[in-house]
Formats: sequence, C-alpha cells, structure tokens
Amino acid sequence: MEVQVLHQDLLQTKADAWIVNLFAGITQPGGATGAVDKALGGQISRLIELGEFTGKLLETVVLYPSDLPTTKVIIVGLGEAEKLTLETVRQAAGAAYKVAAKGKAKTIATIVHGAGVGGLCPKACAQATVEGALLAGYQYEAKGVKNSEKPEQLLVVEHCAEKLELVKCGVGRGQITAEATNLARTLVNTPANHMTPTHMAQVAEKMAAESNLKCEILEREDMERLGMGCLLGVAQGSVQPPKLITLYYEGNPGGEILALVGKGLTFDSGGISIKSRDGMERMKNDMAGGAAVLAAMGAIGKLQPKINVLGVVPCTENLPSGSALKPGDVLEAMTGQTIEIISTDAEGRLILADAVAYAEHKGATRIVDVATLTGAIVVALGDVFAGLISSDDALAEAVLQASQQTGERFWRMPVHDDYRELYKSDVADMRNGGARGGGAITGGMIISEFIKKAAWAHLDIAAMASTEKTKGYSVKGGTGFATRTLIQVAENLAEK
Repeated sequence: MEVQVLHQDLLQTKADAWIVNLFAGITQPGGATGAVDKALGGQISRLIELGEFTGKLLETVVLYPSDLPTTKVIIVGLGEAEKLTLETVRQAAGAAYKVAAKGKAKTIATIVHGAGVGGLCPKACAQATVEGALLAGYQYEAKGVKNSEKPEQLLVVEHCAEKLELVKCGVGRGQITAEATNLARTLVNTPANHMTPTHMAQVAEKMAAESNLKCEILEREDMERLGMGCLLGVAQGSVQPPKLITLYYEGNPGGEILALVGKGLTFDSGGISIKSRDGMERMKNDMAGGAAVLAAMGAIGKLQPKINVLGVVPCTENLPSGSALKPGDVLEAMTGQTIEIISTDAEGRLILADAVAYAEHKGATRIVDVATLTGAIVVALGDVFAGLISSDDALAEAVLQASQQTGERFWRMPVHDDYRELYKSDVADMRNGGARGGGAITGGMIISEFIKKAAWAHLDIAAMASTEKTKGYSVKGGTGFATRTLIQVAENLAEK
C-alpha cells in the first residue's frame, strides 16, 4: 500500500474515508474532530449528546456527509485520556481502518492519533497510527488469488508545520515495521508444502538483496562438517533438505554482534512421538519464530541502526518415517555436548541448540532466540503474554523495554539451577525433556546449555503465533508476533 504524509487540514483532503478520534468523556470535540464536527453541522456533538457515541476505546461510528470531499467519516474512541498509550493508539487506528476499508474505499485519510490532546510524542504516535492501520488491513492472499477490493492509499494528514518532520519520520518507520510484521504473517499462513526449508531460504536470499544484508545458506553437508547433530537428527525423518539460514547486517564495523535466532520448523507432526490429529494442520505455524527473525532482519537492513545483527534460522520438518529420530536416541550437538531424546516432539530445542551455538561461533555476544517452543507456556500465561526466559538481567530488560514500546507483551519466568535436575540424563549430558512441571522453563534452559559465554534471552511465543480473534489491528491467522520487538531491541541497543 502507498502511504503518504500531507501537510494540510483534513477538510481539504479528498479521500473515500476520513478517520478522526474522540476521547471518552469529551462533550465538545476539538482539533481536527471539532473541525469535522462543525463541517457536519454538529452531527458528532449530537451523537455525544444522545449518548450514541461515548469515546470508549475501539468504539466506532460512521457518518455519511453529502457536501464534503469524502464519502464517509469514521470516528474512533481512544478511551480515557489519562490511560492513553501507544498500544491504545495502535489498536484504535486498526479498529478505525477496518471500518474505513469496508466497501469500495481506495483512499483512506487519517489524522495522527494521540499527538494532540493525548500529549504523546508525535513521531511515536505517527508510527503507531500507521502500524495499526497497515496491520489491520493485512489479508493473506493465497497463491493465484488476488483481492482487488483492498484500499490502495493511506494518507496521514498533519496540519501543524512544527510536527511535520516528526510525523514523516514516524510514518516511514511505521510502514517498515508493519510491512515486516505482515511478511512474517504471510510466511506463517502459507501452507507447509509451499513454505518448506528451501522456500524459506529463497525468501531470505530475496530479502538480503533488497535490504542491505549478507546471506549465507548452510546445506546438509555444511551442517555435517560443523557437527550439527541435533539439527540433522530432527531433519532425518523428512525428505525435505534442512537449511540453516544466516543473514548479517553490519551497522557498526568492528563492534559487538547481536544474534536473533528463530525456530524454523516448517511443519511439526511431532515425529515418532506424533501429535494428535486434532489441529495438526496448524503446525505449519511452528516456524513463526523463524518468520519473525527473517522479517525483523529485513526491517533492520532498511532502518540501518548502528549495530551489527546476525539472524540465524534453522529450518527443517519434523516427520515420522523409517529414518526418523527415535525416543532413546542420543545426539551430539555442534558443541560436542550430547542430548538424550525423550520425546521427538521436543524438537525445537534441538534445532535451536545448534543454531545458538553457531551464532556464538560467528561472534555473537548477545543472543535472543524466539520460538513456538512449548505448550507449557500456554498453560502458564495463556494468550495474554509470551514467555521470556533469560540468564542475563540486562538483556532481559532490553527485551521488556522494547516490548513496552511495541505493545507485544512478555512475562519473565524464573531461571534457577534446581531446574537443571529435571533434565539430567543417565546416558548423555542432558535430556531434551524433563518433568511435566516447569516445562516452559526447562525447555528454554536446555537451549542455553549450548551457549558458552554470550548473554542469552529466550522468547517462547507458542500462544501468540496465530490468533482466531479479530480485534483492533489483529487479523485471524498468523500474527507476526515478536517481529516488531526484535527490531526495537536492535534499535534500542544501537542507541546505547
């Protein structure tokens, strides 16, 4: 979609739909909303007076003027002014955009939400407004199917000259981060036979060419040479060849390297420890962590922060066959450590073991891995928070700070040596599974065993990778969750 910033009043803007806003409790609209109200002969004020529009968060109403350069006006509620955050701006922008996009609207014009009476930073509000709109407007287009009814243009209208440059900067950044998230959504939504490890590698190569990135794809023989027995062990049950994708962005030559490592399990049947048939078709989303890393790396290449970032995505399928990994087998990782297989359905920590080891081998001093790792995190946190497990307070705080800026919520789980007792093995250095209790924590900690010195944080996004809900800017299907947080972590660390 084309996104433009216009320096003018909304009333001067020709578009199929206008979007304005209102806080809860306001009886007399001001600013752009007040100007539109006056042009409409007080219709918005009348709605407030009658109690038919209260300004409640995500509440929307549509008016159809006859003598203005637009077909419809959407008013969206921002909720209580004292509770306004960038996330409520994002949600409100998304809710309004969905209403505006209905019908045959091709051009939608919006004001920046929250930068006036709300008092938030104009740049951040412009970014959140565009993010909310573009995320809400996402539609997965199946191969060969195009939707010609989608809007083609989003106009962000700002009348204040002093805010204009900040708004332009925020809009540009918001478009990059939203498009990255939508790319991650598309990768997750694509059927597994159209998004194999080979397909993911092709996406990475195309992205590198477009985003100032270096790309290297490790093939099976490369992994064998490096001793990546864990990744190869999971891959041995599938006819699809595994790929280890690496993307590198150099923004600070000679400086430290931040590694983003994403689980790229393009389909997970559970292997020999096979899953229930109910819902197995959703297991194409087990590469959501890898999708987030690929998309984030593309955005980082375009935003060009002053930091070095390495993206690593181990890609394979996990299938049962005569050659598949078996419970009781012992694998040797790139580090030389051995791991006993208790369940072949605990494969994410196996492929990530070699991936984080490789990231450290390539010089990473800080590693953030992201994965749909455990059902246990869903039990613990539901779909309200993703899990954060880290042995490094500074890196954990960097993730939490970034998540507050993006609205992607994480909850830090404890790490303690006593949990290591749960995955001790009699025949190897460790097992790939332990007791039922604390499964999300032990799953993450097992990954950390393959890192020698680098600071480490693990993001378990199992509950957040896809959604059945439509609310605000959320759309049914893949969410692209963690993409924007990974981008923000890199940018925040670059500024320190």
